Amino acid sequence: MKKTKADRRFRVLSALFVLLLCLMTGFPLVMTISVSLQTMSEVYSPDLNLIPDALQFVNYKTAMTTGSWARYFQNSLTVTVITVVISLVINAMSGFVFARIPFRGREPLFMLILIGMMIPAQVTLIPVFLLIRSVPFAGGNNWLGQGGTGLINTYAGLIIPYIAGSFGVFLCRQFYMGFPTELDDAARIDGCGRLGQFFRIYLPLSGPVLASLAVLKFTGTWNEYPWPLVMTSGDAMKTVQLALGAFRNEGEVFWNQLMAATLVSGVPIYLLFFFAQKHFVSGLLAGSVKG
Repeated sequence: MKKTKADRRFRVLSALFVLLLCLMTGFPLVMTISVSLQTMSEVYSPDLNLIPDALQFVNYKTAMTTGSWARYFQNSLTVTVITVVISLVINAMSGFVFARIPFRGREPLFMLILIGMMIPAQVTLIPVFLLIRSVPFAGGNNWLGQGGTGLINTYAGLIIPYIAGSFGVFLCRQFYMGFPTELDDAARIDGCGRLGQFFRIYLPLSGPVLASLAVLKFTGTWNEYPWPLVMTSGDAMKTVQLALGAFRNEGEVFWNQLMAATLVSGVPIYLLFFFAQKHFVSGLLAGSVKG
């Protein structure tokens, strides 16, 4: 089929638009890498220096020796991995229930869960903190949740508020609603109960949506800053996001070391998305088509 001038013009404009978007999204990353390899005098230079005069790889070494970064990475990995694993199980099972099991009040209850997506996390920060601090028999608390610190400054306190989420339930529900009802009928004929249907049929087919949710949950938990800031004290429980604050003092921000540490702290997210991007995209599309 012969292409018209309008088709060629559209392809050129589309290519230019995509190129512009790539430049807009890629330029901040290029600047981050550039600043991480500059001296402080080059950083504060009035001229734009994309290519440093001499690559200062020593900034990475200096950044990683400022504080206990092995401990910070251990804390972030522990919190993030446990959060992702537990949340995948809870969200997948909840999505399955809302999508495949009819029960009285299912729609109103699901609407209440969706309301949780509309409430900013900053609004619930203090109430959740008070609940975590008042857990009975934890951190020296009595059975009324008084007298101690509860789960403050613990892994459990960092993990519990993020093991479930409205968006994860919504995404899994939309995915499971795309399955034909004949699949449930066949499973019941073969003697599978609801739990058997989930673990033997639905869960093995949930790779795309769970991969999407895992990437989103991993990224959100790994990059979380306000909650660890409120919940932790001292150096032992710091996460990598809190540790980035070590590169500033009362009078100066060490931008080159901060950018170097930022790039290193983002390596787990880069690797996760690189290996899961195929499932991530297909899972998001699968969860957005059916309603």
